[in-house]
Amino acid sequence: MAKGRVLVIAGSDSSGGAGLEADQKVISAHGCYAMTATTALTAQNTLGVTDIHYTPPAFVRELIDACLSDIGVDVVKTGMLASAETIKVVAKALKDHHVTTTVIDPVMVSTSGSVLLPQEAIRELREDLLPQTTILTPNVPEAKLLLSDAGISATDPQDVEDLIKIAKSVQSLGPRYVLLKGGHLPLKKDGSVAKTDEERELMVDILYGDDTVARIETAYLKSKNTHGTGCSLASAIASNLANGLEMVEAVKRACRYVEAGIKTSTGIGQGSGPINHFHSTYTLPFPPGRFIEYVLERPDVQKAWRHHTEHAFVAGLADGTLPVESFKYYLIQDYLFLIQFARANALVAYKAKTLDDIATGAKIVLHIQQEMALHIDYCKGFGISKEEIVATEESQACTAYTRYVLDIGMSQDWYALQIALAPCLIGYGEIAKRLHADPKTKREGNIYWKWIENYVADDYVEAVNVGRALLERNAVLQSPSRIEELVRIFIHATNMETGFWTMGAGFGG
Repeated sequence: MAKGRVLVIAGSDSSGGAGLEADQKVISAHGCYAMTATTALTAQNTLGVTDIHYTPPAFVRELIDACLSDIGVDVVKTGMLASAETIKVVAKALKDHHVTTTVIDPVMVSTSGSVLLPQEAIRELREDLLPQTTILTPNVPEAKLLLSDAGISATDPQDVEDLIKIAKSVQSLGPRYVLLKGGHLPLKKDGSVAKTDEERELMVDILYGDDTVARIETAYLKSKNTHGTGCSLASAIASNLANGLEMVEAVKRACRYVEAGIKTSTGIGQGSGPINHFHSTYTLPFPPGRFIEYVLERPDVQKAWRHHTEHAFVAGLADGTLPVESFKYYLIQDYLFLIQFARANALVAYKAKTLDDIATGAKIVLHIQQEMALHIDYCKGFGISKEEIVATEESQACTAYTRYVLDIGMSQDWYALQIALAPCLIGYGEIAKRLHADPKTKREGNIYWKWIENYVADDYVEAVNVGRALLERNAVLQSPSRIEELVRIFIHATNMETGFWTMGAGFGG
């Protein structure tokens, strides 16, 4: 069964900052699945509401039934319910569908202080909906309205203890928990009500219920971007509960989510702007499975990649014009390179965290050992002995490239080392594939044709595919900033690989 399913029964905000639009952003940001039952359409923006079109209650019931009869739900969150008849319909639907977890945001009083629900709707909410409520999230004016409707007097709170008393009284009306929001009541540092703007230092929300009294304190935030904070808080709580968190942790995290949303908000519109709903959501610049494609198509990578894959050394292999002495020197250095390449893959095994990854690294080292034996045989065809190879000093290009890769492996993580190794693995495969398919590549009488065939052989193609799959699996686990760092490693390693071609061609060896 799918988890994290949240149904929101509320009104729509055409400007996107509150209501269902905000709810869906919050739910998505928490990794849950959002469904909606629209109680009203509002024509509004950051300056206010200009008109409301109410959904017939019977149709609201159809919307609820459509979602719950098919997809099911983990948490139902309500917002603007508009009328007593709609509240009655919602309360019955919750019973009929045996909904066990509800977050009720009693949208009754606007930020400006206007009462949004008629008296009969407030009574309907108190009598039919509160007994089915897991957590109620009123602000102080809404809490006082509910208590007044129940014949319970409540004075304006003067400190945190008064907030706790009000929360306790509201909880007695039926909800399992009450989160009394203190945003309308800025406090001084000592917990008493602030009388002036200068004294506003603290805001406290009170969570009361199940023998729990939790104070959630937040530094007072002076911001006009608070449109939709109530909707967003309730939906964040609903999402956290749908994700399996216990109530206290679900509420605390939701409060911190909204706090960060206000802090990181930007000015949208001329009035009270929305919070930033996606402050903790990081989007990678590529879809899953397309990391390598993304890297190779970046303009900063393409320049280095083309220089590497279309190098004069490569062109000489294709048409057979590369001087034999240049190729022989390349073969010798390639053997010396493979020794360091084996060390790098041994380091891969050491830095791996799972037995499978450790074993993969070890297998690659053994494969390199076998490849080096074949390399010796291949060199013999060019009159190069193993003794001559071993006696040759590493070129500066070989040393610089291989020690750069090893330095990345020592100073950074396992995945960075894989990225540093990638230009060699992917580059050889891409070059050989292109040359092998190009009808202009010389085949008959080209002493380098066998080299090209070696890198389109099944075993090498399989190695490239395995390596690419490994890179793709782990790319989606990185942050956007880390991706940028890894791309820089890839570019530098590519340039080092190009330097190896230049060395082989004799242009700096």
